[in-house]
Amino acid sequence: MNSRARTWTLIGPDGKPYASERPGTLGGHRRTHIYGRLNCPTALRAVARGGYVQQRVFFLNEQDALAAGYRPCAVCLPSAYVHWRSSSKAD
Repeated sequence: MNSRARTWTLIGPDGKPYASERPGTLGGHRRTHIYGRLNCPTALRAVARGGYVQQRVFFLNEQDALAAGYRPCAVCLPSAYVHWRSSSKAD
């Protein structure tokens, strides 16, 4: 019997990976710095094509993704994207 707890590698608010006992709730892409739902149709199509998987990262929550410098996906998180876009233009 394996007594070790399962861990997931997530990206923290500082942008660095860490081991978590909880899986991520959001997925992201390291090169584009976009995050979204794990069932995002755009991300799932990219995963099915292949190479995207090598750049895939995961976040525990939206606050960590934003703090790490990622932006919301316009497809699966449209209201979060609109909010992000309007607040980033104010900067």
